[in-house]
Amino acid sequence: MRWVALTAVAPVAWGANYYVTHEFLPPDSPFYGAALRALPAGLVLLGLCRQRPRGAWWWRSAVLGLLNVSVFFVLVYAASQLLPTSIASTVMAVSPLAMMLIAWTLVAERPGIAHLAGAAIGLGGVCLTLLTGTAGVSMPGVLASVAAMLVSSFGHILTKRWNAGTDVLASTAWQLTAGGLFLLLVAAAVEGPPPSLSTSALLAFGYVTLVATALAFAAWFIGLRYLPAGTVGLVGLLNPVTGVLLGTAVAGEVLTVQQLCGLALVLAGVVLGQPTRAGRRGGSRTPLQPAPDKSAAREFSTRNPL
Repeated sequence: MRWVALTAVAPVAWGANYYVTHEFLPPDSPFYGAALRALPAGLVLLGLCRQRPRGAWWWRSAVLGLLNVSVFFVLVYAASQLLPTSIASTVMAVSPLAMMLIAWTLVAERPGIAHLAGAAIGLGGVCLTLLTGTAGVSMPGVLASVAAMLVSSFGHILTKRWNAGTDVLASTAWQLTAGGLFLLLVAAAVEGPPPSLSTSALLAFGYVTLVATALAFAAWFIGLRYLPAGTVGLVGLLNPVTGVLLGTAVAGEVLTVQQLCGLALVLAGVVLGQPTRAGRRGGSRTPLQPAPDKSAAREFSTRNPL
């Protein structure tokens, strides 16, 4: 359960990130916004681990950085600006089911019955929360959020497959740095000079960079190392719960009875998918930790930063 608690840091931080982005960051600079989120976080983690990629991890860092950072951050930034905090974060709750199906294909991790049931219950909660009949929901924003969910689900499972035998903090730093550098080049080409930032925007970027990116991604990828993808995906349902509650408490968004029922279902899905003492649920026989990749182990130090 300590790995579950550590993993939960990520979705809670991401749920709050929607509000911070929506309220304080410049709405017309998605590429610079994503670059200023990713690159400083990657450099901070790189300074902590002091390891550089070797061998296959040069191209792996580029691929994962593109999926988990470049494309994902731009889509999340756009969704955060186009949608209310509660709606933007709730769409991401479909990710547990996507992660389970992708993990079944890429890492042969068969989802257990409890995981599937938790995902179905959580998805029902998403539908109750989204289908409120509220006017003004931006379809481009919903599409951006759905695309972000699919891209990140694939990238996170690919990270789980490749991370065996590597330092989690180092691989996270490489992804964020590679993705941030790519975003910076695209931002300079597409958006021109960087936007001027107010004091509140600088403070917001401090939270987005250090908490919602550096800390959150390290916690998330450590969870993927030690827990089944189904469990990690269901813990991710705390993302919409945080977003909805924060949007209601701080941003003044109205929380209906239907949305409260949806949140209750989402929380029930999270609880249902947690690992038992034996580490197995629903008949899944997949071990919690993947077997180390011997070739990767020869290339990297296996020191655990925690």
